[in-house]
Amino acid sequence: MRQKFILSILNILTLCVIIAAVSVFFVNNTHWTGFILIILSVLCVASLVPFKIKLRSIQPDIIFGLIDNGILAILAILGGHFAGVAGAILGGVVGNAITDGIAGIFEGHYAEKLRLQLVPEERTMLKSAVGKMAGCLLGAGVVLVIANLINF
Repeated sequence: MRQKFILSILNILTLCVIIAAVSVFFVNNTHWTGFILIILSVLCVASLVPFKIKLRSIQPDIIFGLIDNGILAILAILGGHFAGVAGAILGGVVGNAITDGIAGIFEGHYAEKLRLQLVPEERTMLKSAVGKMAGCLLGAGVVLVIANLINF
C-alpha cells in the first residue's frame, strides 16, 4: 500500500514537472500551445497505464477538468483582451470559482451515473489528480486551438 502511495506521488510530481517545463518552453509559440496542452493531457492519461487504471473510471475527473479549464480559459482570454493582464487574472480567478461549481455538477452527475451502471469510479488520489490534470489541459488546449484559429 505504501509503495503504491509513493509511486502515485512520483507519477503526479513527474507530470507536474513535465507539464511546467513543456509549457515554459512553448509559452511564446502561441500557434502550438493549444496542441501541446492536448498532447500533455494524453500523456497524463497514458501515465495511468502502469497502474492498470481504466479511462472510464476517471471520466468524471476529466469532464470536471475539461469544463473547468475550458470555460476558465475563455474568461481569461476575454479578460485579457478587454483589460490586459489584470483582466486576464480577474477572468481566471472569477472564472475558476464559477467553473469549479459548474464542473462539479457535471462531475458529480457523471460519477452517480457510472455507479448506477456498476462501473467502479471510486476516488483515489492518483485518479482524481491525474484525471483532473488531463481534463484541465484538454479543456484549455481545445480553447486555445479554437482561439488561435479565429485569431482572437
